[in-house]
Amino acid sequence: MFEQTRYARIAWIPIVSGLSWLWCASHEGLVVGFLFSSVPGCLLLASGVSTLLWPGDLRIAQFTALGGLVGVPLALPAFLTVGVGTGALLVLLSAASYVAAGAISVRQEPHTDEVPTPHPSLRLDAEVALDDALLATMGVTMPILAGEDRRRLMNEVQSARDLFEARGWLEKPISYHATPPPLASPHIRRAHTFRVDFEHLSFESQYEPHDGEPGRERWLGYRPNRTAHAWVARHADATRPWLMCIHGYQMGSPLIDFGAFPPDWLRDRLGLNLVLPVLPLHGPRKIGRRSGDGFLSGDVLDSVHAEAQAMWDLRRILSWVRAQGGTKIGVFGLSLGGYNTALLSGLDGGLACSIPGIPAIDFTHLFWRHGPPLEIRYIEHLGMSRDASSDVMQVVSPLSLRPQVPHAHRAIFGAVADRLVPAEQVRDLWRHWDRPRIVWYQGGHVTFRWHSAVRELIESTFAGAGLTR
Repeated sequence: MFEQTRYARIAWIPIVSGLSWLWCASHEGLVVGFLFSSVPGCLLLASGVSTLLWPGDLRIAQFTALGGLVGVPLALPAFLTVGVGTGALLVLLSAASYVAAGAISVRQEPHTDEVPTPHPSLRLDAEVALDDALLATMGVTMPILAGEDRRRLMNEVQSARDLFEARGWLEKPISYHATPPPLASPHIRRAHTFRVDFEHLSFESQYEPHDGEPGRERWLGYRPNRTAHAWVARHADATRPWLMCIHGYQMGSPLIDFGAFPPDWLRDRLGLNLVLPVLPLHGPRKIGRRSGDGFLSGDVLDSVHAEAQAMWDLRRILSWVRAQGGTKIGVFGLSLGGYNTALLSGLDGGLACSIPGIPAIDFTHLFWRHGPPLEIRYIEHLGMSRDASSDVMQVVSPLSLRPQVPHAHRAIFGAVADRLVPAEQVRDLWRHWDRPRIVWYQGGHVTFRWHSAVRELIESTFAGAGLTR
């Protein structure tokens, strides 16, 4: 599958598509010509030419996918203004460019050892293109560090590395995590989102970074983040088995979270009580324009404190669940939630099962892969290194802790062509966990629910751990 081809013929698909869009823009006036045509036209032509001349840059296919994806709905007005034939041509070319982006992306990624090889298909290309389009939107909206913040980042990382080493946290990362007090009396109110009645649980987190940690005062200044939240969808019988569902990056609202962890499946059909925590800096805890801003934006100490607080809050919520009578508790997370699922499994010895899905495992690697190139180049120029960042992140890395969940009740699933979380990260967790059951599906990051083998793995893991019959 791995191909590095210059002047690839597939690049002509977005080139022709982009030219067609811009031709339409030049002939059809301001509304159709500029408002509807310029965005897909420029994205497709620019990324197509880039694919032809400079193959291999991951971001090129991402913007091809985005151009093709937005081109399909933007072509619909053309049916009314320039005719059915032209409108249909623009839809067809946009869709073809979208699929071509997935094909380009799949073929330029080297094969990962101990991961099944992607099988070429239109479905796989379409799923991968969805990952790429999502990455493109994340890339253009991601806040970046600037000016003195970059120097502050470098100084904090070096200071934190020295402090963590002096206190023994790099040698024994589990000692970095303090045991939180039990959660006794959270505030609970009734709430409703689309077709789901649930309870909104909230409480004061009480988490604080250790004395002397770089970034401590800044972290404590994030006021919305001081209050922890969770969505609870349970049966009248609180002694039924519970499932903690941990959301992914940029999630954290009831509508989106219940869409990822459907109550009609997990609660109503499988009979589980559900608790869905909101991770730090997400949803009602956000501090930026977007849910999740500050978590994976390159500010290393903020990411460390976000993970440390996540573990603190999740363990407090688990204490509340156990106080309700919950004796069997499983944990299931997706993407960033998979990271937190794996990390929590190394800190809590009472979990019945653990399922990290499409789990991110190495934040430093992800930032160097997906972060703004100019920002990465600048901080490297200042002396910031990947190794220093990795050392500091080690105290909250799932690969630094041994899982406390029984081996038979661990399970992992990952995508062979994942573009958000490279397959090597899923494989590394699988190796660290002594190779438990794993499902590799032929798809991308966000399309796991389209693959029946994933659901079968989840349900069989619940049954094997005694959560369901």
